[in-house]
Amino acid sequence: MGLEGKTAIITGGAQGIGKAIALRLAKDGANIGILDLQQDQADKTAGEARALGGKAVALGCDVTDYKKVKTCVAEVKDVCGSIDILINNAGIDIAKMFVNTDESIWTKIIDVNYRSFLNTSHACIPYMIEQKSGNIVSLGSDAGRIGNPGEVLYCGTKAAIMASSKALAKELARYNIRVNAVSPGPVHTELWDKLHDGEKGKKVTEAVTRAIPMRRLGTPEDVADVVAFFVSEDSRYLTGQVLSIDGGLTMIG
Repeated sequence: MGLEGKTAIITGGAQGIGKAIALRLAKDGANIGILDLQQDQADKTAGEARALGGKAVALGCDVTDYKKVKTCVAEVKDVCGSIDILINNAGIDIAKMFVNTDESIWTKIIDVNYRSFLNTSHACIPYMIEQKSGNIVSLGSDAGRIGNPGEVLYCGTKAAIMASSKALAKELARYNIRVNAVSPGPVHTELWDKLHDGEKGKKVTEAVTRAIPMRRLGTPEDVADVVAFFVSEDSRYLTGQVLSIDGGLTMIG
């Protein structure tokens, strides 16, 4: 969709949805900066992105560490020349009933899911304000819109990302910076398989699939294509929006 000359930072871009987004934006002409702890996998994804014709850099980065994030964002700027797009994709889930969690789990999920959103947004926005243009798309979740048992922390952090995106959209519109969020439903990724392994997990997957009107789980590419729309000129008059990508499962307006 015409992203030539733009630079996109994707957190958690080494695999899964993040990788699909990185490759889709690279296909559309963007330079790619991947911030991910999985350096080897991030290097492979960056190599695939470079094969599509642009620049790509993979940086081993703990996105819960604000100082490290600032350093990595500056390095992407030095290599690629600008910071035009930020995709806040990094996230984890630990499926447990809330009464069986503890503070260590709270801290881990809040840090990886929500603090990383704060860190990377805070590090990238000054560059966007200076150039008076930019685009931020963050990964929320339908779990954060309707709530799921066993995912109280995950739901809370995803809801926080979506609410904060709306507030940021209002703050940043004057600088020609658009801020939106996508809200995936069930997507078949490594995380899904980890949370739904074994015979019980197979039954859960089958039940969820039956509940989806389009009768299949989403794919990382389903999400990446919508993200590509949000960062393109085709969505130039959209900001502060949250769009579900769930095959009709929730149909939230």
